[in-house]
Amino acid sequence: MQILDGKALSNKIKDELKIEVESLKKNHDVVPGLAVILVGADPASQAYVSMKSKACKAVGIYSIVHEMPSTISHPEILEIIKMMNNNNYIDGILVQLPLPDQVDTISLLEAVDVSKDVDGFHPYNMGQLVQGLDGFVPCTPLGVMELLAEYNIDVKGLNACVVGASNIVGKPMASLLLNAGATVDICHIFTKDLKAHTLNADIVLVGVGKPDLITPDMLKEGAIVVDIGINKVENKLVGDVSFDAVKEKVSYITPVPGGVGPMTIAMLLKNTVEAAKARRC
Repeated sequence: MQILDGKALSNKIKDELKIEVESLKKNHDVVPGLAVILVGADPASQAYVSMKSKACKAVGIYSIVHEMPSTISHPEILEIIKMMNNNNYIDGILVQLPLPDQVDTISLLEAVDVSKDVDGFHPYNMGQLVQGLDGFVPCTPLGVMELLAEYNIDVKGLNACVVGASNIVGKPMASLLLNAGATVDICHIFTKDLKAHTLNADIVLVGVGKPDLITPDMLKEGAIVVDIGINKVENKLVGDVSFDAVKEKVSYITPVPGGVGPMTIAMLLKNTVEAAKARRC
């Protein structure tokens, strides 16, 4: 069994990005800029945005966080997005999810300039992904693919099972795997026999937010396991996979924390730098 160390790879990517950002500033007088829209006081969202801000600072990306009360109206958030769209010093716009009920999430994501959609959630970029064309890819699935590539894991010809069908992770994850030549199963809350699907998979990727969902009896010997879930159990962060129980049965596995999470932030930084280069160089 080998650990897929996302923390180590993310640090390597951030070191490379820092050099690239310094070069952009020196040769083009460009400092990549990221704007984050944070609505409400959800502790998990606040912690995640704080980590993103620190990561931006570490590599030299300018970042700003627009913090808004949970009572804010949809039109007010829309005005902030429009302002960021028109700000030439902002290359990436990130709307931190989830949003309050009074806000139409889809229309806000659609309002983000496609060239600044570094989270890859705009329908245009989602469409590009499905067709295998260039565009911004959602950061978590993109981070998973980078992590697999780092360990020379080629998914071409493999049976892949994606557990979770969210727009943020599951669906784009499945598209990336399909584009890379894998045969893909997508399982979700209405799947009748999850075990039948996971047992047939050479690689299982799970991100639903349910601790101990994947147990040893659900995996074939030597399977690759990518745990995208994150849950707090008794003040401890755990994934969706029973890590200690399955680790001796699999060939590769991501830890939680330290696996996919750090890669998500690294890909956000990478997308922001790419946006700056495309827009201003």
